[in-house]
Amino acid sequence: MQLREDTKNALGDIINRYRPELKPFEDLYQHFHAHPELSGEEEQTAKKAADHLTDLGYEVHTKIGGHGIAGVLRNGAGPTILLRGDMDALPVEEQTGLAYASKVVARDTDGKNQPVMHACGHDTHVTSLMAASTLLHAARDHWSGTLICIFQPAEEHLDGAQAMLNDGLYDKIPKPDLVLAQHVMRMRAGTVNLRAGPLLTAADAYDVRIFGRGGHGSAPQTTIDPIVLGSSIVTRLQSIVSREVTPGKLAVVTVGSIHAGQSHNIIPAHLDMQLNVRTFDAAVRERVCAAIHRIIEAECQAAGVEQKPEIKLTFSTPSTINDGKTIDALKETFAPYFGDDLVEMEPPSASEDFSLLATAVGAPYVMWMFGGTDPETWNEAVKKGTQDALPSNHSPFFAPVIQPTLKTGVDAYALGALTFLQKK
Repeated sequence: MQLREDTKNALGDIINRYRPELKPFEDLYQHFHAHPELSGEEEQTAKKAADHLTDLGYEVHTKIGGHGIAGVLRNGAGPTILLRGDMDALPVEEQTGLAYASKVVARDTDGKNQPVMHACGHDTHVTSLMAASTLLHAARDHWSGTLICIFQPAEEHLDGAQAMLNDGLYDKIPKPDLVLAQHVMRMRAGTVNLRAGPLLTAADAYDVRIFGRGGHGSAPQTTIDPIVLGSSIVTRLQSIVSREVTPGKLAVVTVGSIHAGQSHNIIPAHLDMQLNVRTFDAAVRERVCAAIHRIIEAECQAAGVEQKPEIKLTFSTPSTINDGKTIDALKETFAPYFGDDLVEMEPPSASEDFSLLATAVGAPYVMWMFGGTDPETWNEAVKKGTQDALPSNHSPFFAPVIQPTLKTGVDAYALGALTFLQKK
């Protein structure tokens, strides 16, 4: 897709002409940040998004796959472009000290009370998409096609996109020709990164129960200690990446939780652990996951355990591989608009499920990153070489600076859509 120079400049003119006053959206962002909702509980966030789209005149579908929202704006002949923003927060206690910091405590899926925080910037995504939906609605005389705005629940559980699909998303709305998304990151606010190919890793999570034989702590010879066994498994799992994955191929195996026993002098009968795997390459993913099963089962057998371990896959999502042709087209519009603020960055070993919204209908997709770190703070950290120590996603200190983060997010969403919705 080749764009004339005057077309590229015209897109910037459209954005600057029709961008809504951002002060109300800054206030809305602070509201979302102060009132986060956990995965699957995004009722009030979704209501605000749905009411906003309804007021603009979008065709609005609610409660898709939980609290998912889809807004459709039909504007003549042309492609169907889907923009996705995620809504859910995390069970993290905020420590930013902001005047609008979250003080919310809510029950999680296990029924436990947890402090809740928008520690991954989804409040920025929701607000940016709401403002971009306003901009694109106001500028509809300048583009042709169909625009879809998706506000997705439960991204942090990596099952929200699939839940929307399972609930008949594409029976309710048109199938997209292209799916676009963005994510705020630890980068200088005002910057944007476009990257073709592998961007985010596949993720697989396992709940594991290892059985032993419980007994008195003073007589370990009469037991099979699952804590010793579990420790051996944890150590052996760390050899997968170093000894079974081709050097240069990315793979991460993390034991994020391990628990057994309730007393000083009782050897417990079982141990529970939770594992997380991140990979890019499909063959590496298959080999790592197979190795996890093999190691756990073999260690249990070596310890003399009669009952086989329980290894349950709790969630799984594919890697995010940005479409090269779409990236080329976006670079033609993003480069002249963002200029030196279009920057390079290495792909994070994080994971997403938004690509399922595209692959379910065979559409290409792209996610780009944009910065949320205060520019002065970022520049000073770069001078000192300490930028990796700045708060990142999922940190209790992570809170994107409102501007220029919000403006960048709004403009990038709108520019991404307009790149493909232009009138011929």
